[in-house]
Amino acid sequence: MSEILASGLMQFDKPALLEKRIKLLEAILDCGSISTAAKRVGLSYKTAWEAIDTMNNLSQTPLVIRTTGGSGGGGTTLTPFGKEMIENYTLLKSEYERFIHTLSSMSTLNMEHIKHLQRIGMQISARNQLMGKVAEIKQGNVSAEVTVELKSGVLLISNITHSAIEELNLHVGDEVVGIIKASSVLLTTTLDVATSARNKLQGLICDVKRGEINSQVSVDIGHGDIITATITTESVDTLGLKEKAHVCALIKSSSILIGK
Repeated sequence: MSEILASGLMQFDKPALLEKRIKLLEAILDCGSISTAAKRVGLSYKTAWEAIDTMNNLSQTPLVIRTTGGSGGGGTTLTPFGKEMIENYTLLKSEYERFIHTLSSMSTLNMEHIKHLQRIGMQISARNQLMGKVAEIKQGNVSAEVTVELKSGVLLISNITHSAIEELNLHVGDEVVGIIKASSVLLTTTLDVATSARNKLQGLICDVKRGEINSQVSVDIGHGDIITATITTESVDTLGLKEKAHVCALIKSSSILIGK
């Protein structure tokens, strides 16, 4: 049970994003070479550098620096702060595993409740967060197309990079969250509209929150899956949008992010 419980919390022992990035830092510390470190952790050179740039961007102090020239010919090294992050992660992981061992002995613990708490506690500015499972992954030359089946049966199509697929370790059957900004959702009362947007989700308006300039319109697409759009109040009036009206929500595949 401890393995299942761990997978429902932070996934320290799984190939999650945090784990892979820490392993990349450890490999850089050992090798001093980004290409060698990338191969050791199973990342492409490009993906490894993207991960490093992201970590440095998210940190007030860089974790990794690139050196050029010199007697050693240059390379990639960890800053003192980067080394501290590895030490802190190792300590945290150890305490986490001890915590999981304690929880696993509690037979009354409900894993589904743990997963719900995890989702509810996710802090993100995007208004729409929809849970589903990966139904299909199509790899293209430039990017990948990921189809997510929501609990309502509705399919969301997201276009993300190959690097994102790799970093998320995304596979068919994985439980994921589709993340969509409300400003990226367009609404139309023409249900069979022809458009380049890959996602055309039909439903009933369940709520309209009017503002002086913009309004929020929530659309029930079935089984409690709600899509919220932020549009101008003028558009609400022009389209005659009100509760129980049939509408179609249009979302570009590039506007849907995938969280795991």
